[in-house]
Amino acid sequence: MQRREFLVGCSAAIAAMAGSRITGFSFAPDRDAKEIFVFVFLRGGCDGLNLVGPVNDASYVAERPLELRIGESGDNAGLMLKNGLAGLDFRLHAKAPELKALYDAGNLAIIHGAGLVNGTRSHFDAQDYIERGSASDKNLSEGWFTRFLKSTTEPGSVSLLRSMAINAVLPASFLGSQQTVALTALTDYKLQGDARLFDLVKSFYQGDHLIDEVANNTLQSIQYLRRELSKSGGDGILDGASLKKAGYPENNPFGRSLATLAQLAKMDVGLQVATVDYGGWDTHERQTNIFSGLTEGLSKSLGAFYDDLGDRRSRVTVVVMSEFGRRLKANKSGGTDHGHGNMMMVLGGQVKGGKMYGKWPGLSNEQLDNNVDLAVTTDYRAVLSEVLVRRMQARKLGYIFPGLKAYTPLDLINGTDLPVDMTLK
Repeated sequence: MQRREFLVGCSAAIAAMAGSRITGFSFAPDRDAKEIFVFVFLRGGCDGLNLVGPVNDASYVAERPLELRIGESGDNAGLMLKNGLAGLDFRLHAKAPELKALYDAGNLAIIHGAGLVNGTRSHFDAQDYIERGSASDKNLSEGWFTRFLKSTTEPGSVSLLRSMAINAVLPASFLGSQQTVALTALTDYKLQGDARLFDLVKSFYQGDHLIDEVANNTLQSIQYLRRELSKSGGDGILDGASLKKAGYPENNPFGRSLATLAQLAKMDVGLQVATVDYGGWDTHERQTNIFSGLTEGLSKSLGAFYDDLGDRRSRVTVVVMSEFGRRLKANKSGGTDHGHGNMMMVLGGQVKGGKMYGKWPGLSNEQLDNNVDLAVTTDYRAVLSEVLVRRMQARKLGYIFPGLKAYTPLDLINGTDLPVDMTLK
């Protein structure tokens, strides 16, 4: 081995240890079948009224140009949804046929008028609040997924692969977590370079200090994933051909992330919670073409992911949301500006889908928030709480979501409502 190869390999090992955010716990793969909660964040402020809209609402028709709303007929005719809200004709964007199929099959539920109750129009503030599980406190030192993990962890039962961010960095929902792995692809989670590096690096960390524990946990997890990939008959590489065969859209990072997540779910490595980001929804200008492409990517990716899960669908629940919606009225640049209320989606084998949930606030001027935006009638935490309680057996909701006053399920998913604790403990 050349000196340069040795240094590069060691640098890769250090990067793996630092990047995986692993500190101070034992590696214990949990082979029991687990419920998996996937949180998909549409970053940028997805225009929920352009994704799911009431096509026969007089204010919707009057206030939005044809190219920025879903139509009843013609080129922009939407995909009709049964069981809508307030007796209105709600439809999906024409580029979302896979979502329509999931809805009709009873696997997808849509909530409208959901979001942050405090009404901020700042991307950074709204994302911070949501990922910290708050309505208005950005100073919380932990993310809501981190508090969930802490509140449901039994001593000695922690799995290294229990929580993951399919991302290069950990999102704020995992802020403060010491057990969450961040990766973009399974093939990235390894030591680069000469195969002899593995034993060589391992030999450096034979003590009883924290760095030794971190290093050995990391190396063991790398070895474990490589072994599991080998058992499944693959090397973890998701090439264009394999993604296309599985139905994922070509050259779409979001679809590739979901494909990676499906790999992990099918390996039964003890995964319970995961996050996936899909950015680019800040459509202040030329929204029409941008939004159509993003919607097509969202629909195809989620449809392929659900199919890819196979018999694991019954224990996977996906929540899709954005930090806020966008204004009812278009701006002068062919786009829409930051708004308030929005749609959320819940997908899974235990979802009571084929139905819209929530209370539709209306779009007439006096019904809008500040006379400009769709109002919020469902706190986003009500949706997250129901999934956590009914599918993930969470009880300490007051700790997971500080400031949440009560557990108010919409009854959109199967499961048991356990007694919940609304205190901050």
